[in-house]
Amino acid sequence: MSNSPYERYFFEDEGLEPDPISGEKPVRYKYHAGGRWYKSKTDRYIPNYNPSTGAVIAYTPLCTEEEINRAVQAAVEAYPEWSNTPVTRRVQVLFRMKALLDEHLEELTYLCAKEEGKKWSEAEGDILKVTEVVEYACGAPHIMKGEALMDTSRGYDTTRYNHPIGVFVGISPWNFPAMIPHGWMAPICIAAGNTMVLKPANFTPQTSMRVLELWREAGLPDGVLNLITAEPPEAELLVRHPDVKGITFVGTTKVGTHIYATAAACGKRVQALTSAKNHALVLRDCVVERTAQGIVNAFCGCAGERCMALPVVVVENAVADALIAALKDIVSKINLGPAYDKDTGMGPVVHQAHRESILGWIEKGIEEGAELIVDGRNPCVPPGCEKGFFVGPTIFDHVTEDMSVGREEIFGPVLCIKRVDSFEEGLKIMNASRYANDSIIYTQNGYYARKFAKETDAGMVGINVGIPVPISIFGFTGHKQSFFGDLHVMGRDGFIFYTESKNVTSTWFHEDTEAGEVDTWDGTMTATQS
Repeated sequence: MSNSPYERYFFEDEGLEPDPISGEKPVRYKYHAGGRWYKSKTDRYIPNYNPSTGAVIAYTPLCTEEEINRAVQAAVEAYPEWSNTPVTRRVQVLFRMKALLDEHLEELTYLCAKEEGKKWSEAEGDILKVTEVVEYACGAPHIMKGEALMDTSRGYDTTRYNHPIGVFVGISPWNFPAMIPHGWMAPICIAAGNTMVLKPANFTPQTSMRVLELWREAGLPDGVLNLITAEPPEAELLVRHPDVKGITFVGTTKVGTHIYATAAACGKRVQALTSAKNHALVLRDCVVERTAQGIVNAFCGCAGERCMALPVVVVENAVADALIAALKDIVSKINLGPAYDKDTGMGPVVHQAHRESILGWIEKGIEEGAELIVDGRNPCVPPGCEKGFFVGPTIFDHVTEDMSVGREEIFGPVLCIKRVDSFEEGLKIMNASRYANDSIIYTQNGYYARKFAKETDAGMVGINVGIPVPISIFGFTGHKQSFFGDLHVMGRDGFIFYTESKNVTSTWFHEDTEAGEVDTWDGTMTATQS
């Protein structure tokens, strides 16, 4: 195992000038294959920013076809030994990884906040979610157990085993640079005995790279986990590669449907977690202040850049004005600032192009006739953040179903309020969405809460819970155009996705057994004629 302290995921390039905002010289990142970090031979790099200040902190390589193939080949070569390592020994790596994540929590939190823009507590949660899934995956010896039955027919026994499959590819987005690649993807995959090539988002690869270093420190063998960064044409090689057995993807519905169709056509397993436009239904009997706090946390948390964010509230007219007053009061007290300052109330969005996209959606909402009641286009930021990528909390009222701002994913701190007269009208609006990641109801009425849980289309439901993310033992269960595939990430689905079943039926002959006629089913038929 090669993991010397002098071999890191980045290197200093003497040809780079100091960034004019920070005065610090950016570094260049590497890629990882077969237990080593390599400088890419590419001449194409893209800048990575500190979104709190706008400064360039690093450059990410857009790896070549040869480098992508090297990463896949490393995973192929590592698979036989790793898959034949007893699962009880494989999880020893995960136990050590859990300890390393605890030890490096503050460091990883800082890296995540600095490159992605989450405020400190949100970035810390990004890391802790990795720990949560690693802990769950430590249970692989129990979860992967098969089942057996003696005398399935007279003298015949059948045992079902769960086996790893081979090389998987994990393609992750920029908004959770730790939790998704190293929580949703890697732990269960490698605990089950597979190997993996990760492709983190080009805008936020640093946290993922540093976590990979910790996997190596935990004792993960060469080639079991590899990492490349690339543009879509090169990443397409991973989706079509004949040595890749499966793809796990998180990103937009547009890209996810392409990956799902392409990989499935190549005979691969696929799970694609895609876009969302989550709604909450607020009934007249809600606890107004607590409901407003939950809504603000859900639409402003992570600056709205998460697939479980709450961009739409469907509220009964009887309580709408009181709820809006509470929302406006709460968001007026949110202080924007550097993500890594522990006193910051909301950090920036990830990069300037995404900021411009969000601002464009705000303009679109105004054009469509929605009433802008909180305007976050020109927020107040502290000194040093003037060139950061900030958008303040934004609220539209009187959003109707014909307005695209209330239907399409914005992925920013923008809340759309739709007014209704009844539970039934609200639920109908929510279920009309083509997305069905999560849905929420705020009420004190048990009848309506139960009815909502049963009849909503969404796969994750919150009853007075604004971010109803289930813990890892349950899995992440989006529906409709928020998910493509048959098996979800995490939970028991996660282990089934990364394994295949093998049924072994056997019978044994006594040394004195005489040869006789063998029936069509060779003794395995259990039904008899009446």
